[in-house]
Amino acid sequence: MVPLAVAATIGMLFIILGVSEYMRLVITAAGVKDAMESAVVSTMNDNYNEVYHGVREGYAAGYEPDGEDFAAAVDYGDIYGRLCFLLGLEEDGEGYVRFNNDGEREYRISGLSVDIPNTALASEGGTYYADASVRLEVPVRFGGKTVSDLSINLKVRAAYKEKF
Repeated sequence: MVPLAVAATIGMLFIILGVSEYMRLVITAAGVKDAMESAVVSTMNDNYNEVYHGVREGYAAGYEPDGEDFAAAVDYGDIYGRLCFLLGLEEDGEGYVRFNNDGEREYRISGLSVDIPNTALASEGGTYYADASVRLEVPVRFGGKTVSDLSINLKVRAAYKEKF
């Protein structure tokens, strides 16, 4: 009976370790995605001064007056800078890394891609939005050792919508 109890305890321990590691990965990915959403929304808010001229004409697009005409004006902002501020990241070659208190890598962010398609001037309407994606790499640990890296693409969309 004792070996069976020990085996059941060890089995339950493995299950608990697996579930806790899964939850750590989910929480980390959710936190990075929330920070990314905040950074992209801030970038869209920074585009307000370019969008205003179109909104007053009934459509949302990034243009500004240029003499007798309008010129396309889109502000891509500093999304990496905002992510570094929100998440406490450090630059590391081609990406940014977050370290824990022990100096171990918590996750790595790289490959930021931002697309802000501009609605045509004087169009019937449409949404002025920004799509951003980033590569997130989180080390998977089990039993105190790094097994491999979880690597996923996080995608975020923020849209500008006029209130009035």
